[in-house]
Amino acid sequence: MSAKPLPWNKIVLMLGIALTLLIAGILGYAMNRSFVNSQVSGTGEALVGGPFQLTDHTGKLVTEQDYLGQTLLVYFGFTFCPDICPTELAKVAAALDKLPADANVTPVFITVDPDRDGVDEVKAYVEAFHPKMVGLTGTPAQIRTAAKAYRVYYAKAQGSGATDYL
Repeated sequence: MSAKPLPWNKIVLMLGIALTLLIAGILGYAMNRSFVNSQVSGTGEALVGGPFQLTDHTGKLVTEQDYLGQTLLVYFGFTFCPDICPTELAKVAAALDKLPADANVTPVFITVDPDRDGVDEVKAYVEAFHPKMVGLTGTPAQIRTAAKAYRVYYAKAQGSGATDYL
């Protein structure tokens, strides 16, 4: 039994489908290569950080310019933090202790609770973790500016009293 030849319209349809799949594959490959190449071609710099003006734990007004040439390890938190902040700052302190003595790393704690974390509170807090740790506080507007520069979100979770919040 001999096979019947396909009608021209079916041949054209099958060729059209094959050509469409081929073009889609080529375009997909090209777009994927373009996406991969765009991911690789960065500057290698994190898009965090920027200008700020805050008060350090000694009462001195500081800006980001005071830390030029140093590697900053910045942590945002608050002194009334019951669990996460102390745990993470203890990890920072342990990591610092593993660095060579001449490592140019400055750990910086920036409070997100300036209403309760003044200079004295921040000083006592950072001194409990590491002698190199710097504590920073400021006005609510100054803290907002620093948090925005470092792409940090924070908000008060209200408790039962005006000062009872996390």
